[in-house]
Amino acid sequence: MGRLILEIQKTFDVAKQKVKDYKFGIRFLEFGNVVSVGDGIVWIQGLSKAFIDEILIFEDGSRAMVFHLTKKFVGAVLLEQTNQLSSGTRVYRSSKPLSIATGDELLGRVINPLGYPLDGLEKPECKKYGELDILSPPIINRDFVTRPLYTGNKIIDNIIPIGKGQRELIIGDNGLGKSSLALDIVINQKDKNVKCIYVLIGQKSSSIINAIKVLKDNNALNYTVLVVAEATSLPGLKYLAPFSGCAIAESWMKLGEDTLIIYDDLTTHADSYRELSLLMRRSPGREAYPADIFYLHSRLLERATCLNFKNGGGSMTALPIIETKDGEISTYIPTNLISITDGQIFFNKSLFSSGLLPAIDISKSVSRVGGKAQADIIKKESARMKLDYLQFLELEVFTRFGTKVEASVQRKIQKGKILRNIFKQERFTLYSIEFQLSWLIAYNEEFFNNITTEKLNELLITIEEQVSHTDLTLEYTRQEWLKQIKIWLNIHD
Repeated sequence: MGRLILEIQKTFDVAKQKVKDYKFGIRFLEFGNVVSVGDGIVWIQGLSKAFIDEILIFEDGSRAMVFHLTKKFVGAVLLEQTNQLSSGTRVYRSSKPLSIATGDELLGRVINPLGYPLDGLEKPECKKYGELDILSPPIINRDFVTRPLYTGNKIIDNIIPIGKGQRELIIGDNGLGKSSLALDIVINQKDKNVKCIYVLIGQKSSSIINAIKVLKDNNALNYTVLVVAEATSLPGLKYLAPFSGCAIAESWMKLGEDTLIIYDDLTTHADSYRELSLLMRRSPGREAYPADIFYLHSRLLERATCLNFKNGGGSMTALPIIETKDGEISTYIPTNLISITDGQIFFNKSLFSSGLLPAIDISKSVSRVGGKAQADIIKKESARMKLDYLQFLELEVFTRFGTKVEASVQRKIQKGKILRNIFKQERFTLYSIEFQLSWLIAYNEEFFNNITTEKLNELLITIEEQVSHTDLTLEYTRQEWLKQIKIWLNIHD
């Protein structure tokens, strides 16, 4: 009897160990076989327990990610290009979602959405990893957006301000300067303790090389990571690119650091997701996009926020870029993203054609949060500027037909023309917030009235040069700034 009990106990121990090994050690017990492969996707039979976003490993070591589940088959997107996949190839489950290396080791590097280097250097030796798709921080962990993110652009910093933790959409037709503005904003973060992630989705090689060159020439690579899925990449990589960049930014945000992430652009990302969904035979919806495209982008952008002090106080500011056709912002994807974000910066083709650069249409641009993040003195000086400028644009229409206007209206039109000239800004020409305050005060005091455009530019250059040598900050009073500006412009009471 005792011998029988020992045998039963021994059998039980062996079974218990097998279960333990399966649970904690051995993962490749369930496998399936490839049914078909092509167009960046693969259909697999036999993986009954696979889950969405799980990583699958083929016999040759290449990987795919579960994207679609049916009763008989598993649809997966290829993450690595290989010529050895064919019908009958064995594929194993990993029971793990996709993750990417994170940390300071990535600064200055160009990587693909899987974390592999594209700059010819060794793979970064990162110690931490972050999952690509996780839940956004709960409301209880968040804080109000109260700190400004300065862009160096006169229109944005004064009329359409952006705060750290905000989601501001950059929208407009192709070729109007959206990417140029985004690169300028990255360059302006130098010495401001903001780590930047620039995600390039479906871009041509020439555009990618140009972006890298611009950042390198302006010493911006030291605090920037470029996540690249070029036009020739697999659709799965273009789909994952923004989530990879978000995971990298999120890791720094959780450590209490400020980050800026730019998605260039989410139009291409939506097209890649539509392509994969249609190949997986998902039901098409409006404009053939799958029904969950709104949820896809909302859960991506919702991760951009400002954490409260208890959770480190870090922030992630997101600037998604979206393309329109002929300035039409009421199409499916643009309206989705407008409703998700906290405002938009709209680029106008007519302004671009007339040489008013940057071609930002102030009438269609808005920041729903940034005003709360402006410095008080800047906020007071620019309080009525947008309204006054929009009134000027309406009044200017009448003067085009030779209509006679009153003297008071003519003064408003003249001030509006001065402001429009001030707003002109060349690429890579970025301005400090102290200079922004200086010209705001000078404009409100009407120091620029009744002067030529050439004289206006001379005065602005004088102010910029003098500001760089002053000790005044935004903490000083308006009277102190005004006194100094009068000295710079040689104005006597």
